[in-house]
Amino acid sequence: MGTEKFFKHWPTMLLGVVVAVILLIAVFSYQLNQTESAVVTTFGRPTAVTEPGLHFRWPFPFQRIYKFDHRIRCFEGGTGKIEETTTADGQNILVGVFVNFRIGDVETFFTSLENMTKAEDTLNSLMRSAKNAVFGQFRFSQVINTDPAAMKLGEIQDKIKEKLVADCSRYGLEIVSVGINTINVPKSISDKVADRMIQERKVEAAKFLSEGNRRAEEIRIEADRKREVTVAEAEAKAKEIRAQGDAEAAKYYAVFKENPELAEFLRKLDSLRVIMQSRTTLVLDTNVAPFDLFKPGAEVLAPAKATK
Repeated sequence: MGTEKFFKHWPTMLLGVVVAVILLIAVFSYQLNQTESAVVTTFGRPTAVTEPGLHFRWPFPFQRIYKFDHRIRCFEGGTGKIEETTTADGQNILVGVFVNFRIGDVETFFTSLENMTKAEDTLNSLMRSAKNAVFGQFRFSQVINTDPAAMKLGEIQDKIKEKLVADCSRYGLEIVSVGINTINVPKSISDKVADRMIQERKVEAAKFLSEGNRRAEEIRIEADRKREVTVAEAEAKAKEIRAQGDAEAAKYYAVFKENPELAEFLRKLDSLRVIMQSRTTLVLDTNVAPFDLFKPGAEVLAPAKATK
């Protein structure tokens, strides 16, 4: 009978054993993901640091497991994300920075900060301190400038990171990178900055205008000189041509002096050629030169005069 009862209830007993084993495993072990590390405390004191995988533990209240994610976090600050700070030359500016960090030493982090809330509060204070200290070493023109070569933002970020690395090491925090996400000027001085930039632009514009006027004057003087040379050469050439024309004309004048009537006849023909270039209807007195050529017998008279 006993054996029959055993075989009759063995599935239930096996299920009970499996559940008991699962409960024991859940109570006496824990597992960490690839992005996690853990601090094991025994009676409230840290006794071990474990890495990803399955680990054995004693149940509460003997031991407790504190898991921490060691992936990189981005933190822009808590209260006062964007605050006024003073440059080396006494100018106020609005600056906001961010920090990429992660838990580097889990045990140190747990003993000094315990959790991420306290860590961010502490990091916020360290960021503000480092930001004010570093920006106080640089002039306003090295932070805000129209000339990129004059700005020192890269050097400022490096110095803030260097200071945070030193300050955060005692808390088990690893600073990966530091960046500046906001730079502005308070309203109280923005107008002054704008006026100063306008004045600087006016000075630069005046320099360009003066240089342009000087260059224009040089071009004008050079153009006047070339014009005078060209005009002088043209006048000399014109006098030469005029002299040649006068010499040629003198030959014809000598011929015309021998036969004035022919010269007069030719001049009249030239006048008619100019007047009658297009179709024209004229009613004129044939007694008026050069239209006297149209009088009957004028064509006989003119050659007769020409042959005298």
